[in-house]
Formats: sequence, C-alpha cells, structure tokens
Amino acid sequence: MRIVITGGFGFLGRQVAEALLEQRTFDGRPVERIVLADRFVPDTSPLTADPLTEVVQGDLTERLGDLFAEAVDVVLHLAAAVSAECEADFDLGMGANLDTTRALLEAARAQSAAGGPLVRLVLASSVAVYGSDAALPLPAVVDETTLPTPQSSYGVQKRICEQLVAEYTRRGFLDGRVTRLMTVSVRPGRPNAAASGFLSGIVREPLAGLPSVCPVGPGLRVALASPRRTVAGILRVAQAERGEGPGRLSGGLPVNLPALTVTVAEMLDTLREVAGDAVADLVTVAPDPAVEAIVGSWPAAFDNARAAGLGLTPDPDFASVVRQYVADHADAVTAGALASAGAAALAPID
Repeated sequence: MRIVITGGFGFLGRQVAEALLEQRTFDGRPVERIVLADRFVPDTSPLTADPLTEVVQGDLTERLGDLFAEAVDVVLHLAAAVSAECEADFDLGMGANLDTTRALLEAARAQSAAGGPLVRLVLASSVAVYGSDAALPLPAVVDETTLPTPQSSYGVQKRICEQLVAEYTRRGFLDGRVTRLMTVSVRPGRPNAAASGFLSGIVREPLAGLPSVCPVGPGLRVALASPRRTVAGILRVAQAERGEGPGRLSGGLPVNLPALTVTVAEMLDTLREVAGDAVADLVTVAPDPAVEAIVGSWPAAFDNARAAGLGLTPDPDFASVVRQYVADHADAVTAGALASAGAAALAPID
C-alpha cells in the first residue's frame, strides 16, 4: 500500500500523515510507503525520521512523474491555495487548485490505463462551494443535496474539482471521494491567507498573549470543526466501503464533514470562560467588509446525517475545541492562560 499525501507538510497533511504512521494500516492493509509531496519541506521534521515516509519536493505538476514512478494506491489530495489568496490572485487559484488537480487526475488515469492499480483519490473540498445567491438563497440547514452556488473564486475552483473527481470516477478512471471540510479551528502556528483564518486567530493569538483582530461582527454564525475531527473525517471517508447502509459510502455525493455551529460571540465568550478576561480582552472587533462578504456567504448550519452514517460526529461544543488546542499545543499558550484553563484543559479530548 503506497499512499501519496499532497500538501504533506501543511497543517492537515502533517496530521493525516501522523495518524497513518501511528496506525500503520489503511483499509485493513499494511502501509508500505507514505509519500509526502509538498512545495515547501522543513529542514527537520519528525515525519521524515520514520522509515515509511518518502519526500517529494517541488511543484506538484512537475513532480507527478516521480510520484507515479512506482504504483500509487491512494492519493489524499490536500494541497491547495486558500480562499483569500485565490480572491486576490485569480491565476494563482486556478493554477494551484484547478490545473494541479486536473493533472493529478490524469496521472491516476494513466496509471490505471497502463494496467496499474486503480487509484483511490480523496479530494479535500470545502464548505466554500456553497454560497447564498440572491436568486437561490441557501436553506436554513444545508446538506449534500443542496445546490452549491459558490460566491468566491476558491469555492468555484473547489466545486469544479469536485465535478472532475465525480466524472473520472463515473468513467472508471479512478475511485474518487470528496470530503467537504468545515473551517478548521483552532489551527496552530502562523496565520495563513484563508479568509476564515481569523476563526483560529481570535483564539490562538490571545492564548499566546498576542493581540488579535476579529474582522466580522460577533453575531456571524459559522460552521467549525476541530483538527482532530477533520483528520478523522478525511481518513474515514478515504477508507469507507462503497455501498448502501450504515458505515458505507453510498452514491456519488460528497460528504460534508460534521459541523459545529456557533456565533463568533459565542467563540469569544468561550475563550473568556476558559482562559480568563486578560486573554479574551486581547481580541478587538474591527469588521472588514471584504472578509465578511466571503465568510458570510458560507452556510453555518448543516444536516450531518450523511457523515453520521459513517460514524462521524461534530465537536460537542466550542469549549472542547479550545481545550483540545490547549492540550495539544501547551507550548504555544502562556502560563497565565494555562492556569486559567486549569487541569481540565490538559485532560484527554475525544
């Protein structure tokens, strides 16, 4: 079993790789090689010390020959340009998201046509494929049968990629699966260029003793998922058996990963409850119309039935999400915030 993870050193790529290295199996078969493909590779990483891992560095479209030099069984396609940078640079988004995905699909198709294994390809799509159109407003609760009408370049690019994966699957070129990711919060590390990045920043930065700006009104409702639930969702969809009935991946629809619906005000209130006033007071609300236009167009309430059929559930509340971040990244949290969070923050979180 040879698995390729694109964006393998990105935030989600690292966590998916760590989960696979811990279990050493995929779909009941032993993992023989995990190939981490990324444009940027850190000088040192615990991932590269594991004998199962292999690194392919560079532009993905230019390194496909190396990735497919040996038979590929599974591709977890996580590499992407994110929302705000796609809106700022149309050509960047089209190249990184659409053109790269098409080239990857063609490489998988070529392998099968040459008599190699049929690639199981999982696309990490996004809640951004949905959007509220004036002529076709979103329902109060969204599910996989809701018509996607994206209102951003990033959402359009992801929606096109979804359709390509469905078509290549229909034609028998590969076994494609699509996971639609909710906004992942709380992400560790430095801020990225995603329009939704503030949904991590208004927690991460204050916990580190740094000021943070919230660019939307506190009443905005959003759909979130913790890193752990997101990684679990990607791997569950990747390994699900096709067919009807509980625990199976039925039909050709994408799977919306489970969503926790909260308002930004509830997020800030939770931060205050968990970490104290001194931490929460580091957040300043200063609405940015450009950010509000993108994030505000995404749905906030989801019917999670399809994910639930695969055994996936949303985070129970935002307090558990904050505690998870503190437990996983205590070195990035100030002593005062840790003291306010208390021992419960360091307890195991599902």
